[in-house]
Amino acid sequence: MDGGGDATGTDRTDADGPGPDAGANTGPGRHRSGGGDGRASAPARAGTDGPLARSTGNGGTDRTDTAPAGTTRRRGPVVAALMLGMALAALDGTVVSTAVPQIVGDLGGFSVFSWLFSGYLLAVTVTLPVYGKLSDTFGRKPVLIVGIVLFLAGSLLCAAAWNMASLIAFRVVQGLGGGALQGTIQTIAADLYPLKERPRIVSKLSTVWAVSAVAGPAVGGLLAAYADWRWIFLINLPVGAVALWLIARHLAEQPRERGPRPKVDWPGALAIFLTGTLLLTALVQGGVAWPWLSAPSLGLFAGSAAAAALTVLIERRAAEPVIPGWVWRRRTIASVNLALGALGLLMIAPTVFLPTYAQSVLGLGPIAAGFVLSVMTLSWPVSAAYSNRLYNRIGFRNTALTGIGAALAVLLAFPLLPYPGEPWQPALIMLLLGAALGFFQLPLLVGVQSTVPWAERGTTTASVLFCRQVGQSVGAALFGALANTVLAARLGGSGDLDSVSHALANGSPDDGLRRAVAAAVDHVFVGSAAAAGLAVLVLLCLAPRRFPVIKEPQPDG
Repeated sequence: MDGGGDATGTDRTDADGPGPDAGANTGPGRHRSGGGDGRASAPARAGTDGPLARSTGNGGTDRTDTAPAGTTRRRGPVVAALMLGMALAALDGTVVSTAVPQIVGDLGGFSVFSWLFSGYLLAVTVTLPVYGKLSDTFGRKPVLIVGIVLFLAGSLLCAAAWNMASLIAFRVVQGLGGGALQGTIQTIAADLYPLKERPRIVSKLSTVWAVSAVAGPAVGGLLAAYADWRWIFLINLPVGAVALWLIARHLAEQPRERGPRPKVDWPGALAIFLTGTLLLTALVQGGVAWPWLSAPSLGLFAGSAAAAALTVLIERRAAEPVIPGWVWRRRTIASVNLALGALGLLMIAPTVFLPTYAQSVLGLGPIAAGFVLSVMTLSWPVSAAYSNRLYNRIGFRNTALTGIGAALAVLLAFPLLPYPGEPWQPALIMLLLGAALGFFQLPLLVGVQSTVPWAERGTTTASVLFCRQVGQSVGAALFGALANTVLAARLGGSGDLDSVSHALANGSPDDGLRRAVAAAVDHVFVGSAAAAGLAVLVLLCLAPRRFPVIKEPQPDG
């Protein structure tokens, strides 16, 4: 199966040596800014790849990315800034979640507090592709600076919130900045480091997420207990200010060539924002705020479908579309998008359902339950850091297949755990799962970033992260419905996840409820294994055996 050519009839180099892309075609050249498909570009490509290609002596060309690359006076301060910026986004959810009781006690609004997280998630997800395109058009530095400023402004406003509605609105402002942080930081990391060194920076950023998963609840709990919940947002200000100063001072991008003023596809951006907002609202609130087959759900899904059709129409006519058609026509990018969308889907089982399992089935407290999950974030960056030793030998696709195949086996092992079992058993499962997923995610992210030039890297990275975020939203809705169905069947139609939460809050649940939760979580892990199987099929059927990697110039610094 070939989802469309990825190259333009050229031989490129994969991590494991030279070789042609099995899905290459001889389609039109790409626009320099990533916004077109066959339109005039500067510099124009002659023949197969034009001035950006150089002869390899074997009848093909070896593409070299000569577009402006991120350069620095010193890479160290910029890496520190990227890690601080990533910490802002990574700590956000885990810190806020521990202070929800204090926030609700002060501001009220218990019935809508979930929108503290849903609103932030919506804003991050729907703005990712917009920021990706803007970073390709205007450069990474201004987009990242705007993102940090927006995030800090949102944090300051959240600290000053006077009721739950205002806090939710200001969390959306934070999310508008968070979308720029997540996508642009990953793109700058790829700009700074050549292919062989890129696992170092990506593993450092992964470590930030690991530390945040462990430290976030503790920090949030301490601030809520001994200070005030508003400090959870105020603490972002000094961290973000340091990151902002380091980026402004030390990140220096090469001057862009003068030419016509870049056109921004604002109608397309608004259409994407509308489509994502309607769809994710339907997925987040369906089955929670209203039944799936109710008028609100059906109306939101119908509205998102209509908005999606409008988005396609606008993007096809735009001179510089936010989501260019080549994102889905190129075989490598499309397959990675789908595979990492499946990753977002399968991650719902451990991140959402495992803590409830650990508390209700194993009888652990919140801190111990969090540790059972956090061991996954400890092994993930370690395996990611060493994944380059494998993909340098067998290639990006085969390394990712190794990782997701191992993850599939681990996920299927979870339902085989004894009831009620010992805490070390699910902890071991999570340790192995993190190690497996480190070999899956990083090779795909590094690989797909290495197949595009500078002027398309932001859009490509944002599309990957966007698909993963959408996968998480779909997984939360899908597996939440599955868990509720199993609970209701086991408890005679009277149970759901809310009843489990109430039982935990009021004391130890009875054995019948514990067994029902165990069965529900087992089913969710089987569903996650099915998502892993879907990723395996995508990589086998769609991804090229060798990614068409572009030769990169060494960045300065």
